[in-house]
Amino acid sequence: MQCKSFSSVSAIISTLAVVALMSQSLPGMAQNYPVKPVRIVVPFAAGGGTDVQARVLSKHLQDMTGQPFIVDNRAGASGLIGAEIVVAAPPDGYTVLMTTATLAIVPTFMGKTMKFQPMRDLAPVIQVSTTPMVFIVHPSVPANTPREFIALAKSKAGIFNAAINVPGSTSHLSAEMLKQFTGIQFTSIPYKGGGLSMVALMSGETDFQFAEGLLAMPQIKANKVRALAVTTPEMVAFFPKLPAMHSILPGFISDNWFAFYLPATASKEIVGTLNAAIRKTLEHKDVRAMFERDALVARGGSPENLATHLKSETTRYADIIRKGNITM
Repeated sequence: MQCKSFSSVSAIISTLAVVALMSQSLPGMAQNYPVKPVRIVVPFAAGGGTDVQARVLSKHLQDMTGQPFIVDNRAGASGLIGAEIVVAAPPDGYTVLMTTATLAIVPTFMGKTMKFQPMRDLAPVIQVSTTPMVFIVHPSVPANTPREFIALAKSKAGIFNAAINVPGSTSHLSAEMLKQFTGIQFTSIPYKGGGLSMVALMSGETDFQFAEGLLAMPQIKANKVRALAVTTPEMVAFFPKLPAMHSILPGFISDNWFAFYLPATASKEIVGTLNAAIRKTLEHKDVRAMFERDALVARGGSPENLATHLKSETTRYADIIRKGNITM
């Protein structure tokens, strides 16, 4: 009996070993990922909200997997240059896109001139976070509330310049919504990322902007800018004294969200492995602390959740763009 039991155990062990060897020999199996450095393409300039999060997450992903996750800033064309790099990359999981809600907005502006379509050519991995947009002004602007700002802008048409992160961003759409909802006129000045647009506002080069909470928070605390409102449906805990634009201008709602994508033909195994790794990273106490400090709400969820969100956001922003006849 003992010999038979021993033989059975040996057979099972041998079978498992063969299965393990077979799975390791198959190309692209998730248990072999990653085995070399992973490039995270951030399609905006360094210092913006996407870049800041990518660098924090990359550190923890490296600690978790033992492989470097290297942030590669490829700014330009409202995030399309970086996205195109990922679309054209091998679908092996070693070139990853971390981008924003801009991916749901730009297709309506660009139409058939885009070289790719997000819902067709990118594989959703995971939504990382969301942050409110904050209506902020340079300290020299004599307005302490949205109503005061609107009244001032109406009394002196064209007096103000608005900084926008990049054309086609939620920063851009929020500023254009302000025109659409109030009829005020101002000049929009585009930059290559949130960090650069914030510097422009603090220097007085521009007068106001709708900035990601992540970027607005430290500058508000340092009194380098003045906050008037948030663009979430209701007031938020991060900015307890700020009213929601929706309470003043019903329907004025926007936020910025951040997500990871791979090339469309990446295997489900690699997508799932990366999704699980990022979800675990989002639970790390240091990441949670950073998110709370910088007005970010962790999301997570499945690739399917992100695909559904991208589709609904694309439809929502397309309606705003067409209603306002907004152009790049």
